[in-house]
Amino acid sequence: MSYLTSLVLAAFVGYAGSWYLGLIEGNFALLLFMAVVISGLYWVAERLYFWPRREAAALTLEAEAQTRREELTRLGIQKIDTDIAAARDKLLMQPWWLDWTAGLFPVILVVFVLRSFLFEPFKIPSGSMIPTLWVGDLILVNKFHYGVRLPVVNIKMTEGTPVKRGDVMVFRYPPRPSVDYIKRVVGVPGDEVAYLNKQLSINGQVVPRNALPEFFDESAMRYFKQYDEALGEAPHMLIQDDDRPAFVSGADPFPFRENCRYSVEGVVCKVPPGHYFMMGDNRDNSLDSRYWGFVPDANIVGRAFFVWMNFGNLKRIGGFH
Repeated sequence: MSYLTSLVLAAFVGYAGSWYLGLIEGNFALLLFMAVVISGLYWVAERLYFWPRREAAALTLEAEAQTRREELTRLGIQKIDTDIAAARDKLLMQPWWLDWTAGLFPVILVVFVLRSFLFEPFKIPSGSMIPTLWVGDLILVNKFHYGVRLPVVNIKMTEGTPVKRGDVMVFRYPPRPSVDYIKRVVGVPGDEVAYLNKQLSINGQVVPRNALPEFFDESAMRYFKQYDEALGEAPHMLIQDDDRPAFVSGADPFPFRENCRYSVEGVVCKVPPGHYFMMGDNRDNSLDSRYWGFVPDANIVGRAFFVWMNFGNLKRIGGFH
């Protein structure tokens, strides 16, 4: 079993290493699920087979020691070495290959349940959601807000709360589902979203916004125009770059692209059923639905709601809209 376990652990390390080096596209949900299954099998085997065998061996040792004591006493030998505690503990000790599998099962199971059904941590890698989320923000994502989904296959089990305009959502990037993206929901199924001359409209109604003091982006070392936009239930801030043109350059082919009309002024899209139109709050520095299309409901991961750490700026900790 130690040889087999070494192969199993080596396979996990090889998979993780290849993923880290970019040799393969990894799937952490699948990796964690496999870790739960394999460590769970070892845990069951430990409880039903390996532990009873070690316990039986320890009881046999104690019985043999007792028989030896009785025999020596019968022969008149009073001073008897009866300390078998060390030998018993050695027999009961979990071997390394069980310690690294069955021993870790409870921890892996808790992580799996928390990450799959409750909350999952993410790190913001880019500035597409500035000023709402900054590079380096560590955020929490509510995995059950939009309905509980089975891990790995992502099949929806409960309905949950409907997706609303203005929500900050984490989803699987449609052109490459192994990658997670975070953007703001701008359009829900049936909406006609227009972003023309850098002004957002939903179903023909201009989304109101108010000018705020300019925002200084430390990563770009520049000031940008900042607005307070009333898209959802709570207003949020966004920034725009006057040096960038309004038209969308280099939009890819994507499903339902015929629902979109591109012009020098920007883009107008009709959101198809079961899909959502996403945009970043850094409107002129965001690769979003304007470029790669709509997000299907099956790609939803969860609703982002809290910054739990930013090691470069502790003031970032807290909730956001």
